[in-house]
Formats: sequence, C-alpha cells, structure tokens
Amino acid sequence: MTSTNTPYYAPRGGLPGQTELTTNRAMFTEAYAVLPKGTMTDIVTSNLPFWDRTRLWVIARPLSGFAETFSQYIVEVSPGGGSDRPETDPRAEAVLFVVDGELRLTIGETEHHLHPGGYAFLPPGAAWTLHNGGSEPARFHWIRKAYQRVDGIEPPEAFVTNEREVEPLPMPDTHGIWTTTRFVDQTDVRHDMHVNIVNFEPGGVIPFPETHVMEHGLYVLEGKAVYLLNQEWVEVEAGDFMWLRAFCPQACYAGGPGRFRYLLYKDVNRHVQLSRQFV
Repeated sequence: MTSTNTPYYAPRGGLPGQTELTTNRAMFTEAYAVLPKGTMTDIVTSNLPFWDRTRLWVIARPLSGFAETFSQYIVEVSPGGGSDRPETDPRAEAVLFVVDGELRLTIGETEHHLHPGGYAFLPPGAAWTLHNGGSEPARFHWIRKAYQRVDGIEPPEAFVTNEREVEPLPMPDTHGIWTTTRFVDQTDVRHDMHVNIVNFEPGGVIPFPETHVMEHGLYVLEGKAVYLLNQEWVEVEAGDFMWLRAFCPQACYAGGPGRFRYLLYKDVNRHVQLSRQFV
C-alpha cells in the first residue's frame, strides 16, 4: 500500500494471515539478495538508541564476503518521534531520502522541512537532528557508509534538495527512455558514494550485463520490471529491495505498463582497499 500523497512505495508492516502461503520471491545467494516488499513485516523491525517513537527495517548491512561498504534502513517515525542524537558513529556519512510524510531536519543551526522526494546528504561528523512534527507517520531511507578519507581532500558539505529540483540526465543513446537523477557531480571525488534514482520509461532496458566493482543497493520506488541478477531473471516490483555484491552481473527490462524507478546506492571514487581498515 502507498500513501495517496506520494508516488513512492513505503512499507506499513503488519503480518500475513495464518492461511497465506509461505512461498514468495525472497532469495539470498552468494552474488545477490532479493527482499520482496512482503518480507517487511512488524516482526522484523528494529529500534535504535536515542530515537523516540521510531522503528526501522534493516535491509542491508556489511557482511564479510558479500556487500561490505554500506547499510540501508527504511525508517518509520511516528508523530512526535525522532532523535536529537541520530548517529552514534562519527565515521558515518549518510543519505536520507523521504518516501512518505513530512520530517523536520536540522543541520547545525539550519532547519529544513523534508517532504516525499526530499534528499539530504550528511557528511561524517555532521551535527543533525530529525523529528516528525506532523500528524501522520513519516518514512525515509537512511543509507550509511563509513567515509573513506583521503589525505588532502576535505569531505563534502551537507546539502538538502528534492528530486523534483534535479533534472534527470538521459543515458547515452537512449533518447530519454533510460535516465538517471544524479544528486552530486560524478567528477567530485570528495564523494565516495553515490545515491541516485534510476528511471525507465516502459520498454526501457539496460542492454548488457553490467559487471563492475561497485556494490549496489536497489530499492524499487515505483513500477515493476524483470531484473537480471547473476544468471537469473527475477521479477521485481515497487517495495522490493535488491542487494548486489561486487561484480554481480545485472541488467534490466522494464516492460511497463508504467515507469520503473529505483533508488540506487554505489561506492565510487576511491582506490581499492588493500586491507579492510578505513582511516
């Protein structure tokens, strides 16, 4: 179910009935995982220190030998909830992306009001708070990564925007059928992760098996498609999450009838680490 004021799918929890079938599309393999929207029930939520009236679904976390660079939560903040101390790891940078409801984000002394499509980048060590002052629950994605510092390069500044304010860029030779909403300049090497939105019009494809070093988290915001994961074509829809380790082949066919869109994480712009310790 999706809120009437947002095009993005957001989980509501609940629990399947005793008469429903157990079989679904959930998969965990050596190369990828698929968490269908139906896996995001009440019994798999977590709580966090220093957060009030808040629960979350942890949909990705570093695992040795799998995807190792990021975590991703879907966070639900009830009215009056939030945190004055949201992040306890000083190394962590973050992207927040709002899919439902309204939130008040304060970075330093500056207050921002986030609505569906709201996007915030928070560098490591940023002083920020987040609260729901409205009358309905708010839901957002929280993507976290241990920032990989480079001597002589300062971390990027915090910023807040909304996807409506960012023009999607067409991929080469696709005539706008496949576009990407990029929130940071790809050549800005201060950033060691990108969180973008990938957009396909009906009939759009990734026409080759992408195979690369970047890890991925893909949360389907809207529509449905078939997605190549390693050697299997998997049908996915709004609310599903795909988790890809490095070098997992991937491709896509968005057959329609509507647009297919997903929030995409990838690690970028750094030397390959020759040890597991970040500075």
